[in-house]
Amino acid sequence: MEIKRVCIVGTGVMGNGIVQVCAQAGYDTSVVDVSDDLLQRGLGNIKKSLSKFVEKGKLTQEQMNESVGRIKPTTNMKEGAKEADFVIEAVFERDDVKRDIFRQLDEICPSHTILASNTSTIPISLLGSATKRPEKVIGTHFMNPVPLMRGVEIIKALATSEETLNISLDFIHSLGKETAVVKDSPGFVTNRIMPLFLNEAAKLYEENLATVEDMDKIVRLSFNWPMGPFQLLDLIGIDTIVDVLEAVYIETGWERYKPVPVLKRMKEVGWTGRKTSKGFYDYTR
Repeated sequence: MEIKRVCIVGTGVMGNGIVQVCAQAGYDTSVVDVSDDLLQRGLGNIKKSLSKFVEKGKLTQEQMNESVGRIKPTTNMKEGAKEADFVIEAVFERDDVKRDIFRQLDEICPSHTILASNTSTIPISLLGSATKRPEKVIGTHFMNPVPLMRGVEIIKALATSEETLNISLDFIHSLGKETAVVKDSPGFVTNRIMPLFLNEAAKLYEENLATVEDMDKIVRLSFNWPMGPFQLLDLIGIDTIVDVLEAVYIETGWERYKPVPVLKRMKEVGWTGRKTSKGFYDYTR
């Protein structure tokens, strides 16, 4: 099956990034969200991101304009998805919300359409069970920031067909990404590893072992990482990491995935990182 039209549901950080890479790759890309304000904000962020590529000489202004021209924003799910060959859901991590979206997409989309989720923790089998086409449901877990990060975790559920897997792999590769196929398991691979590291860093913060700045510095210098754990927490979103840890903990009962208290308190007061201008670092200055 040839993919010509793509639909992305959700204009958060991840949704915007996925829209951008699909449009850059030449696909007609519709994007769906609940309000025009959210859509316009998302489109503005995509334009800002593309402008940085132009400034760095990685894109021409003409290529940027062509990419933006391929993006069709809408608040109408039917309008956005009715002709899509491949749909990627990228809304927030609540299984009831995602299941409802998959139910709608199953009714709207043509029978050949593959339904994918960018979920970082929710079982793909659970999402597939909301449809009459579980064999065409798959996980495509992009990494943040999507336009820069090459890796995509492909999650094959029990019912996902080999045909769906192969088409999905070809499509993700066409976006300039590299893939790794994993089983449908709580947290998959990336969110079984990275949140543990970030949770442990937060424990060290609670113990006053060193300053945030020094802990980030030693990780960058010792592991040759581009950023330290607290910079990464602020980039991903502390609320997101808490949700991921709690989701894996609920599914498995493994104590090591319980988020440390400081992360839960920061989520409760809204200090969730860059998106709120305050996390472990202050971004208001």
